[in-house]
Order: sequence, then structure tokens, then C-alpha cells
Amino acid sequence: MFTGLIQGLGTVKSLGTEQLQITIANPSVSELILPDLAIGDSVAVDGVCLTVETILPQGFIASASPETLKRTTLGRQENSWVNLETSLRVGSKIGGHFVSGHVDGIGCLQEVVQTANSWEITFTSGDRWQHLWQTQIAPYIVSKGSIAVNGISLTVADCDPDSRWFKVAVIPHTYEQTNLKYLLPGSWVNLESDILAKYAVKFISSSIGALAARSAGYAQWSDFPETTANMAQIDEITPAFLAENGFL
Repeated sequence: MFTGLIQGLGTVKSLGTEQLQITIANPSVSELILPDLAIGDSVAVDGVCLTVETILPQGFIASASPETLKRTTLGRQENSWVNLETSLRVGSKIGGHFVSGHVDGIGCLQEVVQTANSWEITFTSGDRWQHLWQTQIAPYIVSKGSIAVNGISLTVADCDPDSRWFKVAVIPHTYEQTNLKYLLPGSWVNLESDILAKYAVKFISSSIGALAARSAGYAQWSDFPETTANMAQIDEITPAFLAENGFL
């Protein structure tokens, strides 16, 4: 588990056979990350949770599964800058939001606009990743909600009603201390939706589904036929429906 507060930058290099070497050249970042690092520890690399297998004088080696390389940018950015964050410890401050390191999909940087006090950056799905965006990311994008971009905890400043794009406002400190400053329009980024939003949506959907099934005379949600007519009942949350099921 991570918080989305980046501790520094490193570079990533493929060693073949699904192994990645992370190099930390900046001495101050090395002193922050490496002294307490142990084999088996988790490190978020551009938002991807990796397990340390070998510790080097200026970095570490970790393995990434074929699924990870396919679903994230790690297999597409040889010798590029990556954001680094070690795992959250019990009792540590949570300055961002809960980030699991399990990337949901890839987004595309569409536009960067520098304002007086920040950078406004807009992300979209791009043509290649629309399916993952629509199923794994878009349902959890809300204005003023949290999202992890390359492992960075950011707040959604704006989004369209269908969440086909979202915009974040990045303060100077975050911009300078992360790899956002190296990205250009067309750059790919790792995206992870807010895990608390996922649980909330699942809980509410299951609860409403169970109530709809019970009101239709079925013992449980799994027995409820998912016809168009029945699914429509789920959206009809009226005062009478809530009162009948004990909410009023």
C-alpha cells in the first residue's frame, strides 16, 4: 500500500526475461530510499507495485509479470524517468490517498497548460485503451475525487459527464519532483482509480441489486433475471421503495 507521495525519481532499464533494473542516480533520493530497503520489500515504480529481488549500490532489480508489462507503461519506456515510492508503514502520515500499486489501465496525456500557479494537465484514454478506460477507470472518476497518475496522488479538477477525459491541477512542487515535467502530449501514463471508490460502488450496487431482487420476489440477487425491464427497477429508487426496504 502506498499514498501517492513520490519520494524521488529513478530510471528503468529492461534486463530481459521480465526483469527491470531501477537506477537511482540522485544521492539525496538514494539516501531516502535505499538504506531501509530490503529484499522482498514493495516499491511503487511509476505507480506499479514491484517486489525488490536484488539490491544494488544505486538501485534495485525487480521482476514484472507479462500481465504487468502488457497493462502498464513499464514495458514501453526504456531508460526513462520513473516515480518511486516505498510502501506505507503503520503510523506514517497519509498525505495523498490509498494507492494499491495495481494499475487499472493506461491513459494518454492530451494537453498541458501552464497557469500562474500550477500546470493544468488533461488525460484521455487514447484510441488503444478505450475498453479498459471505460470499464476500469471512467466509472470512478468524479470531480474533486482522487486518482493516481504514474503513482502520483492527484485530485480531479474537472471531467466530462461521461469521464472520457479528466483534468488535474498540479502544483509546482509536485511538477518538479515527479516525471510529469518530462511528459509531452501523447505520452502514456499509468492510471489507478481510487480503491475506496471501487469498494463504495460495489457495495452500493450490490445493496441496490439485492433490494431490487427482493422487491421483485426473488430470494437473492443471483436469482434476479437481468432483463431490461428488471434492470430498470434498480434505477427507480423512490421514497416508497426505500420505506418498504427499511431505509425510511
